[in-house]
Amino acid sequence: MLHLWSSSRYAIELPDGHRFPMAKYALLREGVLREQLVPTERLHDPQRVDVNDLLRVHTPEYVAHIVNGTLPYAEQRRIGLPWSEAFVERAFRVVQGTLEASESALQHGVAMNLAGGTHHAFPDRGEGFCTFNDVAVAVRRLQAQGKVRRVAIIDLDVHQGNGTHGCFAGDPDVYTFSMHGAKNFPFHKVPGTRDVELEDGTTDDVYLELLHRHLPEVLRESRPDLVVYLSGADPHEGDRLGRLKLTFEGLMARDRYVIGSCREVGIPVCATMSGGYGREVQDTVAVHLNTVRVLRAFARG
Repeated sequence: MLHLWSSSRYAIELPDGHRFPMAKYALLREGVLREQLVPTERLHDPQRVDVNDLLRVHTPEYVAHIVNGTLPYAEQRRIGLPWSEAFVERAFRVVQGTLEASESALQHGVAMNLAGGTHHAFPDRGEGFCTFNDVAVAVRRLQAQGKVRRVAIIDLDVHQGNGTHGCFAGDPDVYTFSMHGAKNFPFHKVPGTRDVELEDGTTDDVYLELLHRHLPEVLRESRPDLVVYLSGADPHEGDRLGRLKLTFEGLMARDRYVIGSCREVGIPVCATMSGGYGREVQDTVAVHLNTVRVLRAFARG
């Protein structure tokens, strides 16, 4: 039984010409409903995350700066989104979406937050359109509640999850696996448990061969109670920031392999959107709709 969470109702106003595609979230929600990929009662609005959950990962000073709008200008600019009360509300809802989706995945096998994957957020700062690290917060809460011990994070956004790697550095119970552009943002990479760097122009065949080589080892070594899957759309050939050459078919094969490899051995999967900056926003939405289709195929009930 597939449940989804969408925070598209908490979109924020951005200046004309801003490169962050805020519209993709509402378009994805509309696509899910139009195609009836889940019944309306299984497409949820997330609640507002409890500050105490944020503090499992983020420093009190940083959380206070975000809430109160007192983050220094240079640090707000590093995030790349302007501060407003709506900005705070959205950040809180996005994190909660992953918390709720991860709990649903443990119960039903698969679930997805139609947002999240904010993997550039560190405990004391944000960057790259990422304010709080939703995946890290979800993992730490599940561990604190005794619902999981070991977690594998499979990050297939085109950009390395430097913040996530920083949040879990030195923790043997959280395995961080990232396949990302070698020459793409962030230009200072933070080592994870396993990093696979991709050359500009990488195509389906090369990408999938690498994934098939590494993923079985990731699952054997991590022995996870839960996989959190960052199903970025930005490896797509039409992405403005991706610099890779994956097709829609290649990305759907990626999703099938990741989700299928986990489910065939009984590992729950919580997916998040992560990045996507298509020259045509509908291309980004199409990649994420395919991920939802794959999840539904592996859902119980």
